[in-house]
Amino acid sequence: MDESTCRAYLLAKPQTLLDYPFGEGVEVYKVNGKMFAILALGKGNEKGTEGKMAGHYCISLKCDPEEAMMLRDIFDAVIPGYHLNKAQWNTVILDGSIPRGEIERMIDNSFMLVLSKMTKKDQKFILPLL
Repeated sequence: MDESTCRAYLLAKPQTLLDYPFGEGVEVYKVNGKMFAILALGKGNEKGTEGKMAGHYCISLKCDPEEAMMLRDIFDAVIPGYHLNKAQWNTVILDGSIPRGEIERMIDNSFMLVLSKMTKKDQKFILPLL
């Protein structure tokens, strides 16, 4: 999945807005003001990533802690969330090694995890839009 396809998929989620609270070049996707994805171009000098992110767009996604560990074991392009709670976030390097459907599933799971923490009223408004 390339970054433009990823952007389109993220923005197709109901009530999703794009924000730049960390500055230009770091796209933050929020549902009802709650962050569920961060998309940015890796520079290669990110601490603790061994240069894996260099020249690739990377998406950070919320994840169940057990599944987060499992995905890191399965895919070399999935690393602990960069600058995030490493137990609950993964960073996925969009280098072409992970099938598009799997990345879409990870995005869907992140969206639903964030949605599940919202009030029932907000959930009832958003769920029918899925």
